[in-house]
Amino acid sequence: MNDEFYIGWEKSAAPGLARANRRLVAGLLLLALVVAALLAAAQHQIGVSVFEFGTLKHFTGVLQLKPYPHLLVPRPAVTDGQPAFSAYYLVAPLKHGLDVQRFAPLDGKNVVLQGTLIYRGNQTMVEAIPDSIQATNSIPATLAAVAETSAVELGRQTLVGEIVDSKCYLGVMNPGQLLPHRACAIRCLSGGVPPMLLVRQSHGPAVYVLLVSASGEPVNQAVLDLVAEPVEITGDLERQGDLLILRSDPATYRRYIPSSPDL
Repeated sequence: MNDEFYIGWEKSAAPGLARANRRLVAGLLLLALVVAALLAAAQHQIGVSVFEFGTLKHFTGVLQLKPYPHLLVPRPAVTDGQPAFSAYYLVAPLKHGLDVQRFAPLDGKNVVLQGTLIYRGNQTMVEAIPDSIQATNSIPATLAAVAETSAVELGRQTLVGEIVDSKCYLGVMNPGQLLPHRACAIRCLSGGVPPMLLVRQSHGPAVYVLLVSASGEPVNQAVLDLVAEPVEITGDLERQGDLLILRSDPATYRRYIPSSPDL
């Protein structure tokens, strides 16, 4: 009979017990690593967004102030079906949109400016230095740009998504969405940052839609109560170059409650 047992005052455990303990500890460590890896893999991916903080770049394009300030930048190469200009949203530093009244004389004109890039997926924004925005004649006539970005009606549609402030969501904050970001988003939208409807798709990339009133005016103040919640919006969808725009009366926005499955 060879029954081993642990004796506390001995310098080492019995050989059989020592081997069993080593195997047990190794197994527990392996289990901990596997569980940690599974938990990490199960986490919701927040996506890749970039804010090139501290890096100033020069931009040249056509300034458009409606529905929200954006810069039409000539594409270096154009393929079939692409507009000749990329649309970059324009905002001011901190939690502010670009001052539309200040730059009204430059609306539709060629400008140069300095700013910091913000981007996520196919959406690009520039945090512009307001004092750097100046008229220029260094690009082709603005009429071509306006023609390329004239609205294309996509019909009456109902979209379900989350209202986010475009500046934070596109890169300044990550993830920049859902209830933890609600207070920050409300402050940004109150300051004039363009409100965006984030439409998540079960298959395929997210869709980003700028929200305007039925007459095409900004809706910042009217949507604050619905930020960071699922909403359902019915309106007229249109495309202006790279931009998707949904025209709808904010009074018709509805909190979205998924229907219960049939029992």
